[in-house]
Amino acid sequence: MAAKKTAMLFPGQGSQYAGMGKDLAERFPAAAEIYRQADDILEMKLSRLCFQGDPEVLTETRNAQPAILLCSVVVARILSEEAGVEPAIAAGHSLGEYSALACVGALEWTDALRIVRRRGELMYEAGLRQPGTMAAIIGLEREVVDEVCREAASGGRTVVTANINAPGQIVVSGEIEAVEEAMRIAESKGASKVVRLNVSGAFHSPLVASAQTELVDYIRSFPVGDAPVGVITNADAKIVRASGEIIDALSRQLTSPVLWSDSMTALADRWDGEIMEVGPGKVLTGLMKRIRRDRPVASVGTADQVAAAIEAVAVS
Repeated sequence: MAAKKTAMLFPGQGSQYAGMGKDLAERFPAAAEIYRQADDILEMKLSRLCFQGDPEVLTETRNAQPAILLCSVVVARILSEEAGVEPAIAAGHSLGEYSALACVGALEWTDALRIVRRRGELMYEAGLRQPGTMAAIIGLEREVVDEVCREAASGGRTVVTANINAPGQIVVSGEIEAVEEAMRIAESKGASKVVRLNVSGAFHSPLVASAQTELVDYIRSFPVGDAPVGVITNADAKIVRASGEIIDALSRQLTSPVLWSDSMTALADRWDGEIMEVGPGKVLTGLMKRIRRDRPVASVGTADQVAAAIEAVAVS
């Protein structure tokens, strides 16, 4: 079977939903086997949590991260085995960067699963040590949001620009009072919408530095290889392949802003073929409409969507 090359995007935390992956496991034997292996690796019934668990428990950082990665790995594996679809270039939003690395072969998916489970635990623990939160600011450009953060951080408080998701769609992160002040200032500067996010900490800010330090040590206990295709990093929006570059990017990811808009611009400039969002939800598909409307993204995360993608390859 000749390989079909496509750009693959992998979603981050927040894309999980109750019942995700159940239809994949019911329709594709390979998916059911991967979920079984994941249960054994983590020594927990992650499959049951995904398929029929409490949505609030699934949303917990330590559970959501391995659940999303696993669903992405399952979809990528089915696309490869059933239709010969392989990544030509890849990127993932925050947690999704680990999914990307697993699916291009720089990390074994079993190792990536262990890493993101530990990543979620460390992020939760960091939030307990230094409580913080995040908020989405809609309708202001990055320069204005940066100024909002500088004003809100007066007096030694911490609040920073954390996710540059798309033009006019930016997330800030930091101490609770500082984020609340940033929300008020953003509204005064004309933001069309300001929403505090339901998160357990100030991710992608200096407040999670303790989690980053421990996570890097944990990552280094696993073999990280060179990527056979380019992976666009969150921290720099640069395309990397060498294992040393990958580890360096991951070592800075938790406390660096997610440069998603820049990453997608880099991808669109480098790749002119098909683009797929591989995994649960369609958040990244929506963001690309704001970043580069001329580059449509196909969401491939449910059994029906996977089957349609396979059929499209068969008739092309």
